[in-house]
Amino acid sequence: MNENNLCSYYDLDATPGLKAKGKFVSEKFGYLDDEATFHKLVQFNSPEQVNITFSIPQMHCSSCVYLLENLHRINVGVKQSQVNFQKKQIFIIYNPKETTLRKVVELLAFTGYEPVISLKDVSAKKSGSYNRQQIFKIGVAGFCFSNIMMLSFPEYFSGGQIDEIILRKTFAWIIVGLSLPTLFYSASGIFISAWKGLQQRFLNIDLPIALAIVVTFIRSYYEIISGTGSGYLDSGTGIIFFMLVGRWFQNKTYDSFSFDRDYRSYFPLGVTVIDAGVEKNIPITQLQKNYRIIIRNDEMIPADAVLVKGAANIDYSFVSGENTPVQKNKGEIIYAGGKQSGSNIELTVLKDVSQSYITQLWNNDIFRDKKKEDNSFIHPWSRYFTIVLFAIAGCTLIYWWLVNPLKILPAVTAVLIVACPCSLLLSATFTYGNMLRIFGRNKFFLKNAGIINALSKINAVVFDKTGTLTQSHNAIIEYEGKPISIQQQGMVQFAAQQSTHPLSKLVATSLCMDTKSNWQLTSFEEYPNLGLQATINNNSIKIGSSSFIKNDESIADTGTSIHLMINENYFGKFKVQQQYRDGITPLVKGLQEENVTPYILSGDNNSEKENLVKIFGSQTALYFHQSPQQKLDFIKSLQQNNQNVLMVGDGLNDAGALMQSNVGIAVSDNSARFSPASDAIIDGGQVTLLDKFISFARSGKKIVAASFILSIIYNAVGLYFAVQGKLSPLVAAILMPASSISIIVLVYLLTTVVAHKKGL
Repeated sequence: MNENNLCSYYDLDATPGLKAKGKFVSEKFGYLDDEATFHKLVQFNSPEQVNITFSIPQMHCSSCVYLLENLHRINVGVKQSQVNFQKKQIFIIYNPKETTLRKVVELLAFTGYEPVISLKDVSAKKSGSYNRQQIFKIGVAGFCFSNIMMLSFPEYFSGGQIDEIILRKTFAWIIVGLSLPTLFYSASGIFISAWKGLQQRFLNIDLPIALAIVVTFIRSYYEIISGTGSGYLDSGTGIIFFMLVGRWFQNKTYDSFSFDRDYRSYFPLGVTVIDAGVEKNIPITQLQKNYRIIIRNDEMIPADAVLVKGAANIDYSFVSGENTPVQKNKGEIIYAGGKQSGSNIELTVLKDVSQSYITQLWNNDIFRDKKKEDNSFIHPWSRYFTIVLFAIAGCTLIYWWLVNPLKILPAVTAVLIVACPCSLLLSATFTYGNMLRIFGRNKFFLKNAGIINALSKINAVVFDKTGTLTQSHNAIIEYEGKPISIQQQGMVQFAAQQSTHPLSKLVATSLCMDTKSNWQLTSFEEYPNLGLQATINNNSIKIGSSSFIKNDESIADTGTSIHLMINENYFGKFKVQQQYRDGITPLVKGLQEENVTPYILSGDNNSEKENLVKIFGSQTALYFHQSPQQKLDFIKSLQQNNQNVLMVGDGLNDAGALMQSNVGIAVSDNSARFSPASDAIIDGGQVTLLDKFISFARSGKKIVAASFILSIIYNAVGLYFAVQGKLSPLVAAILMPASSISIIVLVYLLTTVVAHKKGL
């Protein structure tokens, strides 16, 4: 570490990471040179980059994070290392030309952070873990507190006048002995946190608690040793016990929210599988090893798989940031997160899909948008809470010093303990945590809690039409034009099957399958918002809008149409009678009640204008023939007029608009398309609940305010009795975690009731 100039940080921190003990035996990790083992562990592999995640249970402080995120300064082959402290994991990207997996693991082990490596199936669901040390600390504190209380009963019942001097001293020294494990072991986390805050010149919420504990224990030891009193060790150990129990409950509740997000919530992405020769769409959560899947143009590979058919050109920009397509041959492994560019490919799944891996891709720094996350209005208040608390404690000390010095210790200690900044900070955390769970239950998945705050400020909603307001699978297709032979229908169908666009899928399902022909696709290209062009058995096929076909007969469009050209000859068009999602009319009414202005931006022509006016009203602005760039520019113009814009699109042609908007929602409807540019993903069937989602998000701030007011009232009442010396430290220690628990219960009940009232 000294050789790599990594020691300076440790001069600022007295508790660095664990040291490597004993002689380091590099052969221990020789099994990592095995190619089969390598492929089981890595998440992505290319000639220039390997991605892998390790579990590092030894992490315990900021020093650990600093060292682990600076591995690139020790080994130049490591390009990036990113720590998830909450999960005790490290995500590493390294260059296989400069180092190996074995050397990376050896580096981690040598620096004192040997990873826990398991070769079990990656799809195995991990059992919930808990902090054993926290449980042990609670157990020690509870044991010592209960026994100290029992040994203190004679003192209480006799009024402090125990005739047997030896018995009184014996009980006193047993109590002292029982208090030591509580003080130096159970309360160690509180002291460490307070000391860290002081080192950073920050008065954190643990400082007044630590001070109260120190004052109580020092005063108690003085009285017992000097024989001037019995002390307050029952109160002191009780403070620590009830504080630890309260924090355990808080952590348990928070972990349950995280559990819901990580495992029970999932993106409603679908994948096409081949079962007994029949194609069917299933959620990716049902995808299993050895399934055969079809991936179309612009669709994401949801799990590691082997290419068995087709020409694969994989865009790994979601994984590595490099968007140069990588060609893969039959039999080669294609890693999850890649995106197919071109015609259909068929693959055999090697591993079950990892939903947490997809979450990681969605939150990749490469695609992270720079939108600001507003802090809760509570933060400015909580920042000065500790300072105000110390000021009140100081005034209480001065007052009782002048009036009645005997009340200084109980009054000041009670003031420091009963005030609960935790409940202030927990108000927003638990409110938004529970709201995320409720949103996920309704198949509306947000990246983080900050999106809830942004959603509550929305006053303009921009809708894409096709695939967002309309039901892709229920539209009626009618062909109008020159007759098409069975063989030509087969070619057109084969070309349309390569596309992920909803209208292309409709064309494919409306045509007769020519099972006798062996189609050879030599080229395929799809143009966003326009159409596609393919070469099949030396025949040129063009399918798309009238502007894409550029034929005189295709100019006069009277409806939503997909035009067809074969070998530069215009044949006709597929007229689409689109069906709107059930519930669009109530959605519009709900948006109006929330004072949200809707807009329609469609890449199609204005044939649906009359139907849209009936649904949205004549006052709604409708725009047609909109390119992806025009959609983005329109959202910019709304934002320049001080409007907070929500964009709802299918993620295919709307990536730029989704990124530009204040909140971007990608609609996923039985599709493997993946949009990291979005802030949220919604199941297609839930789009009509959007007004309720916005209303629920706005309720979140009211719920936070209600819990904040309750906390302020609690603190005011508690301090009122504490400064008068009418509140014992032990009772204060019970009330403090009780206030946090009451906040948790309140926000849970309020969010649940409000969600129920809004039909969520």
